Amino acid sequence: MTHRIILFRGMNTGGVRAPVGEQRAMAEAMGLKNPRTLQASGNLVVESGKAAAALEADIEAAMDETFGLKVAAMVRTPEQWARLIAANPFPAEAKAHPARVLAMVMKDGIRDGALEACRALAEGGEAVEAVDGVLYFWFPDGQGQSAIFRKATPRMLGMGTGRNWNTVLKLADMVGLKT
Repeated sequence: MTHRIILFRGMNTGGVRAPVGEQRAMAEAMGLKNPRTLQASGNLVVESGKAAAALEADIEAAMDETFGLKVAAMVRTPEQWARLIAANPFPAEAKAHPARVLAMVMKDGIRDGALEACRALAEGGEAVEAVDGVLYFWFPDGQGQSAIFRKATPRMLGMGTGRNWNTVLKLADMVGLKT
């Protein structure tokens, strides 16, 4: 058994809601150990021996069955999460303004041309880099003001879900990573 970080795409945004207490109960009913949630924003940490792909499929099916929600789940191990943190191409920005750096974890990889398309949309010092299948964004004026954020879609990028650097570090702490 090892920790698994489960990220849900679009949870608690746009009306897609599943109470975190009920998410934990669902995880327990699935036989996952020590389920914990972080905020009401689609973050679940469990202990499981299942491979990531199998756990993703099981979680997605359980979310559909339990809540009637068809949401994408992305599962990462602590080792994968540590590599995501180490690969951040915006470390100074993340330290100074962690809410303005976003790591977008992709379900099936980054679409061809996505990085170039995002760079073409960037305004006012915004930046985007791709490292090991993760898109990293720097939003100097905040995500809500971003031209990239307003225009980039899963059709352009691929299926993924973003977490700001504060959340990335809190999830790391939940699985025992030292940051």
